[in-house]
Amino acid sequence: MNAGRAFVFGDDVNTDALAPGSYLKSPIEVVAAHCLETLDPSFAARIKPGDVVVAGRNFGAGSSREQAAEALKHLGAACVVAKSFGSIFYRNALNLGLPVIVCADTDRIRDGDKVTVDPHSGAIVNETSGERLSAQPLPDFLIDMIADGGLVPHLEKRFKAKRATR
Repeated sequence: MNAGRAFVFGDDVNTDALAPGSYLKSPIEVVAAHCLETLDPSFAARIKPGDVVVAGRNFGAGSSREQAAEALKHLGAACVVAKSFGSIFYRNALNLGLPVIVCADTDRIRDGDKVTVDPHSGAIVNETSGERLSAQPLPDFLIDMIADGGLVPHLEKRFKAKRATR
């Protein structure tokens, strides 16, 4: 379960807004400091660990830069809830251990609402309004991978366990 304040954005938030190209050669701390600044200049300063990014359609469209998902994770976003995602962003986020949840009703969440998101069941509770929303749950194998911190730590854990049984 992830609970936090909602930061709401619209449709077509692209990877250049998430990780501006002019900072891509910089450390992730620098990239993250500029995350979404073209849409909300104070976003990186205001988001706190556990907060939830909420958006409309096609979140993360654009280039394959994995820094887009990495910047959100670095800033402490608990998850991203959107109507749909750019496919490469979706996979990059999961690979980095950032839950991405598809929900058709994101327009029912307002900026600043407190929301609780359960990626396992797909349940989203808007604690501010009391409304319950349904989202597509993530399968168990992805929940496990996210819990391990992403694809690389998950594989390392599996390989270590496999070596220990030999």
